[in-house]
Amino acid sequence: MRVGTVERLRRYPVKSMLGEELGEAAVSDRGLAGDRVMGLLDAGSGRVASAKNPRLWAGMLAFTAVLEPGGVVITGPDGREVGEGELSEALGRKVLLVDERPPGAIVERAVPEEVLAHGIAEEVAVTESEIGRAAPAGTFFDFAPLHLLTTSTLGAVPAEAERYRPNVVIRTEGAGYVENAWVGREVRIGPDLRLRILVPTPRCAVPTLAHGELPRSTAALKVLAAQNRLVPLEGMTALPCAGVYAQVVEPGAVALGDAVVLD
Repeated sequence: MRVGTVERLRRYPVKSMLGEELGEAAVSDRGLAGDRVMGLLDAGSGRVASAKNPRLWAGMLAFTAVLEPGGVVITGPDGREVGEGELSEALGRKVLLVDERPPGAIVERAVPEEVLAHGIAEEVAVTESEIGRAAPAGTFFDFAPLHLLTTSTLGAVPAEAERYRPNVVIRTEGAGYVENAWVGREVRIGPDLRLRILVPTPRCAVPTLAHGELPRSTAALKVLAAQNRLVPLEGMTALPCAGVYAQVVEPGAVALGDAVVLD
Protein backbone atom coordinates (compact mmCIF):
# COMPACT_ATOMS: atom_id res chain seq x y z
CA MET A 1 0.00 0.00 0.00
CA ARG A 2 1.46 3.34 -1.04
CA VAL A 3 1.38 5.67 1.95
CA GLY A 4 3.34 8.66 0.75
CA THR A 5 6.13 10.31 -1.21
CA VAL A 6 9.59 11.44 -0.13
CA GLU A 7 9.35 15.22 0.20
CA ARG A 8 12.63 16.08 1.95
CA LEU A 9 15.94 14.38 2.75
CA ARG A 10 18.20 15.68 5.50
CA ARG A 11 21.44 14.60 7.11
CA TYR A 12 23.36 15.88 10.11
CA PRO A 13 27.06 15.08 9.78
CA VAL A 14 27.71 16.10 13.41
CA LYS A 15 25.33 15.02 16.14
CA SER A 16 23.26 17.90 17.60
CA MET A 17 24.33 20.43 14.97
CA LEU A 18 22.28 21.79 12.10
CA GLY A 19 22.48 19.76 8.92
CA GLU A 20 21.88 19.95 5.21
CA GLU A 21 19.24 19.23 2.57
CA LEU A 22 19.83 16.50 -0.01
CA GLY A 23 18.24 15.60 -3.30
CA GLU A 24 19.25 11.96 -3.09
CA ALA A 25 21.39 9.72 -0.91
CA ALA A 26 22.72 6.21 -0.58
CA VAL A 27 21.43 4.34 2.48
CA SER A 28 23.25 1.50 4.23
CA ASP A 29 22.91 -0.12 7.64
CA ARG A 30 24.60 3.05 8.96
CA GLY A 31 21.77 5.23 7.64
CA LEU A 32 22.06 8.01 5.06
CA ALA A 33 25.61 8.33 3.75
CA GLY A 34 27.35 11.00 5.82
CA ASP A 35 24.74 11.21 8.57
CA ARG A 36 25.97 11.49 12.18
CA VAL A 37 29.50 10.53 11.20
CA MET A 38 30.98 12.76 13.92
CA GLY A 39 30.14 13.97 17.39
CA LEU A 40 31.47 16.09 20.21
CA LEU A 41 32.75 14.59 23.44
CA ASP A 42 32.87 16.59 26.64
CA ALA A 43 36.59 16.39 27.44
CA GLY A 44 35.86 16.59 31.17
CA SER A 45 33.22 13.89 31.51
CA GLY A 46 33.74 11.77 28.39
CA ARG A 47 30.01 11.98 27.68
CA VAL A 48 28.63 12.61 24.20
CA ALA A 49 27.63 16.25 23.87
CA SER A 50 23.94 16.51 22.99
CA ALA A 51 21.38 19.30 22.93
CA LYS A 52 19.14 16.88 24.84
CA ASN A 53 20.79 18.54 27.85
CA PRO A 54 20.13 22.13 26.73
CA ARG A 55 21.65 23.84 29.78
CA LEU A 56 25.04 22.61 28.59
CA TRP A 57 24.67 22.10 24.87
CA ALA A 58 21.81 24.17 23.36
CA GLY A 59 24.50 26.28 21.70
CA MET A 60 25.41 23.39 19.40
CA LEU A 61 22.29 24.17 17.37
CA ALA A 62 23.84 27.46 16.28
CA PHE A 63 26.45 25.55 14.25
CA THR A 64 25.97 23.90 10.86
CA ALA A 65 27.78 20.78 9.67
CA VAL A 66 27.93 19.75 6.01
CA LEU A 67 29.80 17.00 4.22
CA GLU A 68 32.25 18.26 1.60
CA PRO A 69 34.56 16.17 -0.63
CA GLY A 70 37.37 16.73 1.87
CA GLY A 71 35.32 15.81 4.93
CA VAL A 72 32.96 17.44 7.42
CA VAL A 73 32.96 21.24 7.52
CA ILE A 74 31.47 23.09 10.51
CA THR A 75 30.49 26.74 10.31
CA GLY A 76 29.32 29.13 13.01
CA PRO A 77 26.41 31.59 12.93
CA ASP A 78 28.58 34.06 11.00
CA GLY A 79 29.34 31.50 8.29
CA ARG A 80 33.00 31.11 9.17
CA GLU A 81 34.54 27.64 9.48
CA VAL A 82 35.33 26.56 13.05
CA GLY A 83 37.24 23.77 14.77
CA GLU A 84 37.55 22.29 18.24
CA GLY A 85 39.02 25.44 19.75
CA GLU A 86 36.30 27.77 18.53
CA LEU A 87 33.60 25.26 19.49
CA SER A 88 35.04 24.87 23.00
CA GLU A 89 35.12 28.64 23.44
CA ALA A 90 31.57 29.14 22.17
CA LEU A 91 30.12 26.28 24.24
CA GLY A 92 32.03 27.13 27.41
CA ARG A 93 33.45 23.62 27.81
CA LYS A 94 36.41 21.86 26.23
CA VAL A 95 35.12 19.51 23.55
CA LEU A 96 36.72 16.95 21.27
CA LEU A 97 35.47 16.41 17.73
CA VAL A 98 35.59 12.65 17.09
CA ASP A 99 34.54 10.32 14.28
CA GLU A 100 33.70 7.28 16.41
CA ARG A 101 31.64 6.97 19.55
CA PRO A 102 33.60 5.30 22.35
CA PRO A 103 32.10 1.99 23.54
CA GLY A 104 29.55 2.56 26.28
CA ALA A 105 29.53 6.34 25.80
CA ILE A 106 26.73 8.04 27.71
CA VAL A 107 24.44 10.90 26.74
CA GLU A 108 22.46 13.04 29.19
CA ARG A 109 18.79 13.84 28.55
CA ALA A 110 17.15 16.60 30.55
CA VAL A 111 13.62 15.74 31.69
CA PRO A 112 11.62 17.69 29.08
CA GLU A 113 8.75 18.62 31.37
CA GLU A 114 11.23 20.26 33.75
CA VAL A 115 12.84 22.18 30.88
CA LEU A 116 9.40 23.44 29.87
CA ALA A 117 8.62 24.46 33.43
CA HIS A 118 11.94 26.08 34.36
CA GLY A 119 13.67 27.07 31.11
CA ILE A 120 16.83 25.90 29.39
CA ALA A 121 19.24 27.81 31.63
CA GLU A 122 18.15 26.13 34.86
CA GLU A 123 19.68 22.98 36.29
CA VAL A 124 17.01 20.28 36.01
CA ALA A 125 16.90 16.53 36.45
CA VAL A 126 18.66 14.51 33.74
CA THR A 127 18.65 10.85 32.82
CA GLU A 128 21.66 9.02 31.44
CA SER A 129 21.66 6.33 28.78
CA GLU A 130 23.89 4.66 26.25
CA ILE A 131 23.00 5.88 22.79
CA GLY A 132 22.62 3.90 19.60
CA ARG A 133 21.14 0.69 20.97
CA ALA A 134 19.63 -0.17 17.57
CA ALA A 135 22.48 1.24 15.47
CA PRO A 136 25.92 -0.03 14.42
CA ALA A 137 28.70 0.30 16.99
CA GLY A 138 30.59 3.57 17.04
CA THR A 139 27.85 5.66 15.43
CA PHE A 140 26.24 8.75 16.93
CA PHE A 141 22.56 7.94 16.46
CA ASP A 142 20.31 8.34 19.46
CA PHE A 143 18.68 4.97 18.85
CA ALA A 144 18.44 3.74 15.25
CA PRO A 145 20.10 4.92 12.02
CA LEU A 146 17.03 6.41 10.31
CA HIS A 147 14.31 8.75 11.48
CA LEU A 148 11.13 9.17 9.41
CA LEU A 149 8.55 11.91 9.89
CA THR A 150 5.33 12.60 7.99
CA THR A 151 3.74 15.84 6.90
CA SER A 152 0.56 14.67 8.65
CA THR A 153 2.41 14.80 11.97
CA LEU A 154 3.94 18.16 11.16
CA GLY A 155 0.48 19.49 10.36
CA ALA A 156 -0.87 18.22 13.67
CA VAL A 157 1.75 19.94 15.82
CA PRO A 158 2.25 22.28 13.80
CA ALA A 159 6.00 22.89 13.67
CA GLU A 160 8.92 23.04 11.29
CA ALA A 161 10.48 19.71 10.35
CA GLU A 162 13.94 21.00 11.30
CA ARG A 163 12.96 20.97 14.97
CA TYR A 164 12.57 17.17 14.94
CA ARG A 165 15.75 16.44 12.94
CA PRO A 166 14.32 13.78 10.58
CA ASN A 167 16.24 12.08 7.80
CA VAL A 168 13.20 11.55 5.59
CA VAL A 169 10.10 13.75 5.52
CA ILE A 170 7.24 11.87 3.84
CA ARG A 171 4.31 13.65 2.22
CA THR A 172 1.23 11.80 3.47
CA GLU A 173 -2.53 12.16 3.26
CA GLY A 174 -4.80 12.25 6.27
CA ALA A 175 -4.64 14.02 9.58
CA GLY A 176 -2.76 13.19 12.72
CA TYR A 177 0.14 10.96 13.55
CA VAL A 178 -0.24 8.44 10.76
CA GLU A 179 3.22 6.86 11.11
CA ASN A 180 2.26 5.51 14.55
CA ALA A 181 0.50 2.70 12.69
CA TRP A 182 3.68 1.72 10.82
CA VAL A 183 5.52 0.44 13.89
CA GLY A 184 6.43 -3.24 13.54
CA ARG A 185 6.02 -3.20 9.76
CA GLU A 186 8.33 -2.69 6.80
CA VAL A 187 8.33 0.09 4.22
CA ARG A 188 9.90 0.22 0.77
CA ILE A 189 11.24 3.51 -0.56
CA GLY A 190 12.22 3.75 -4.20
CA PRO A 191 13.36 0.69 -6.13
CA ASP A 192 15.58 -1.04 -3.55
CA LEU A 193 15.51 0.46 -0.06
CA ARG A 194 13.60 -1.52 2.55
CA LEU A 195 13.25 -0.43 6.17
CA ARG A 196 11.84 -1.98 9.35
CA ILE A 197 9.93 0.49 11.50
CA LEU A 198 11.01 -0.12 15.09
CA VAL A 199 9.45 2.33 17.53
CA PRO A 200 7.82 5.75 17.77
CA THR A 201 10.40 8.49 18.28
CA PRO A 202 10.20 9.94 21.82
CA ARG A 203 10.80 13.66 21.95
CA CYS A 204 13.00 15.53 24.38
CA ALA A 205 13.51 19.27 24.83
CA VAL A 206 15.41 19.64 21.54
CA PRO A 207 12.38 20.59 19.36
CA THR A 208 11.67 23.52 21.67
CA LEU A 209 15.14 25.04 21.27
CA ALA A 210 16.31 27.68 18.83
CA HIS A 211 17.61 26.00 15.66
CA GLY A 212 19.74 28.52 13.84
CA GLU A 213 17.35 31.29 12.88
CA LEU A 214 14.30 29.39 14.15
CA PRO A 215 13.34 30.78 17.58
CA ARG A 216 12.38 28.75 20.64
CA SER A 217 8.98 27.06 20.46
CA THR A 218 7.60 25.31 23.51
CA ALA A 219 4.54 24.33 21.44
CA ALA A 220 6.74 21.89 19.48
CA LEU A 221 6.71 19.66 22.57
CA LYS A 222 3.58 20.75 24.43
CA VAL A 223 1.25 19.76 21.59
CA LEU A 224 2.81 16.30 21.40
CA ALA A 225 2.54 15.90 25.16
CA ALA A 226 -1.17 16.62 24.93
CA GLN A 227 -1.98 14.67 21.74
CA ASN A 228 0.50 11.87 21.10
CA ARG A 229 1.90 10.17 24.19
CA LEU A 230 3.09 6.65 23.42
CA VAL A 231 5.21 3.95 25.09
CA PRO A 232 8.21 3.58 22.74
CA LEU A 233 9.71 0.48 24.37
CA GLU A 234 8.55 -1.99 26.98
CA GLY A 235 9.37 -0.73 30.45
CA MET A 236 9.25 2.94 29.48
CA THR A 237 6.53 5.37 30.44
CA ALA A 238 4.32 7.10 27.90
CA LEU A 239 6.27 9.94 26.25
CA PRO A 240 5.49 12.66 23.69
CA CYS A 241 6.33 11.18 20.28
CA ALA A 242 6.68 12.38 16.70
CA GLY A 243 7.95 10.23 13.84
CA VAL A 244 9.41 6.74 13.90
CA TYR A 245 12.85 5.13 14.09
CA ALA A 246 13.84 2.57 11.45
CA GLN A 247 16.54 0.03 10.66
CA VAL A 248 17.74 -0.85 7.18
CA VAL A 249 16.66 -4.30 5.98
CA GLU A 250 17.90 -3.89 2.41
CA PRO A 251 20.19 -0.97 1.46
CA GLY A 252 19.52 1.22 -1.52
CA ALA A 253 19.23 4.76 -2.77
CA VAL A 254 16.55 7.28 -1.84
CA ALA A 255 15.60 10.41 -3.76
CA LEU A 256 13.05 13.18 -3.60
CA GLY A 257 9.77 12.02 -5.13
CA ASP A 258 10.29 8.33 -4.36
CA ALA A 259 7.18 6.38 -3.44
CA VAL A 260 6.88 5.07 0.11
CA VAL A 261 5.08 1.72 0.24
CA LEU A 262 3.96 0.01 3.45
CA ASP A 263 4.25 -3.79 3.33
